[in-house]
Amino acid sequence: MTPYTVGDLVAEFLSRIGVTTAFGIVSVHNIPMLDALARRNALRFVMARGEMGGAHMADGYARVSGGLGVIFSSTGPGAANAVPGLVEARFAGSPVLHITGQTATRFIDRDTGTVHDVPGQTAMLAAVGKAAHRVRSAAEAYGVLVRAATEALTPPMGPVSVEIPIDLQRAEIARPASLDTLVLPVPPPLPPSEAALDEAAEILSRATRPMLWLGNGAKRAGDAVAQLMALGFGAVSSWNGRGTVAEDHPMSFGALHGNGSPRIQDFYAGVDAMLVLGSRLRGHETGDFSLKLPATLIQADVDPAAEGRTYASSLFLHGDTGLVAEGLAKRLAGRMAVAPAFAAEFAETKRRAGEEYRATLGPYADFADQMRAALPRDGVWVRDITINNSSWGNRIMPLYGPHDGVHPVGAAIGPGLPLAIGAALAATGRKTVAMVGDGGFALNQTELWTAAQENPDLCIVVMNDRGYGVIRHIQDAVVDGRRFADQLVGPDLQKLAALAGIRAYRVDAGEDFGATVARALATPGPSLVEVDMIAIGEHPPYAPYSNMGKHAERAAQRKTR
Repeated sequence: MTPYTVGDLVAEFLSRIGVTTAFGIVSVHNIPMLDALARRNALRFVMARGEMGGAHMADGYARVSGGLGVIFSSTGPGAANAVPGLVEARFAGSPVLHITGQTATRFIDRDTGTVHDVPGQTAMLAAVGKAAHRVRSAAEAYGVLVRAATEALTPPMGPVSVEIPIDLQRAEIARPASLDTLVLPVPPPLPPSEAALDEAAEILSRATRPMLWLGNGAKRAGDAVAQLMALGFGAVSSWNGRGTVAEDHPMSFGALHGNGSPRIQDFYAGVDAMLVLGSRLRGHETGDFSLKLPATLIQADVDPAAEGRTYASSLFLHGDTGLVAEGLAKRLAGRMAVAPAFAAEFAETKRRAGEEYRATLGPYADFADQMRAALPRDGVWVRDITINNSSWGNRIMPLYGPHDGVHPVGAAIGPGLPLAIGAALAATGRKTVAMVGDGGFALNQTELWTAAQENPDLCIVVMNDRGYGVIRHIQDAVVDGRRFADQLVGPDLQKLAALAGIRAYRVDAGEDFGATVARALATPGPSLVEVDMIAIGEHPPYAPYSNMGKHAERAAQRKTR
């Protein structure tokens, strides 16, 4: 009879909880687990070219699938390489299960110089994730796995790591009979206080110009949010809460929520109540909290620590945002007295704010419209931190579903390509576009070969300005235009794509952008579209760097040098 080991348990556990895809790199300290995956042949294992890329892929997969992302790494350096991906998953509130090896139990934390041994690995992983656990005996492996996966999927969700020493991976155990009926003990949605709902409804019932601010924690509350909007609420979204309501809804500003749009900031002055659902009101999106929000601010969040963390609230409701929105919609039905002109004023503000924002984008003014026309309505829109994303990709490229947008919430450059590979593998039957800058692409460009091997329907758009465009504008603003370490020597992207066996296209005229992306998407499999920003023209600075009076003068001076 074939022995049943902890490695077998890991493989079967993942299948039993519904995992169909995992990411990572095989190494000396995870071979027993990956061997068990191979023998069971029950899930797809995606071979990343680096643990950082693999962790980002698991994150992107989780965001688009709505389920658990899984990354396998080795011990020590391998686990450390996964850290950037875990950091981003924590920023994004993404449920990722990181399973890593460990040196043999008799050597752990003794600094004896065994292969890949890093004393304090658990503390490192705990610092960057929601939690980290070590399996200390074969008998407890099952319980630790159940706990870790449950924690990752329990709101507020996040990445959880599990260390399994190499000797325990090989240890023989009795197969847990409860695997046959395993259901993770993820707690049901947390109901808010009835009294708090009554109080919030009383405040909101008096509002004549009410609005919603929708964050990542509201993505599963779309139906209840729609009920509130049917009562007359307008809405805006955080960049990680996009698609909770389709952004072509007439009462949605989408992600043009005020940061970089003075007209929308002015509009807030007339809003007499705002309900914040599942959003941290992050400093990155509010100009370090300088964005002035309505005085009557009601906040609802499943995390009690959200209260008062950024903006002071008139009332805080602790509970699931879907249940909060549903409870309020029932209480407010027939009680709202929204100003008759509010919808028309909202629509006019949305139209004019969009036009005004596009007017700041120079030769890229219509790129969002071109991209939206090229990407099918159910397509997935993945971005890296690039000047194009920070200006139009995050703000005015409309999204229509809660799992249609993925971007680095932590504002790092580099995650775009691997996030997109994971997203595309989760987006079965849908097209995915990833927009990255040449600087960010350089950090993970080896994952191009992962895309070539896995063959997802993914169009990789590289906005190539031969350097760090965002950094240039920051340097212009804060160090009097002294640009340093901003220029990059990179590969010929057309030849690089050919080397990976991926179709490649080039755009050197702005009006050809959308049609080229559409052409790339028309054929199944991965493709690369290089956008020559030098040929098209320099991208203007974006908020908060767009209002510095000397930008035009400095640009003119550079042209004459």
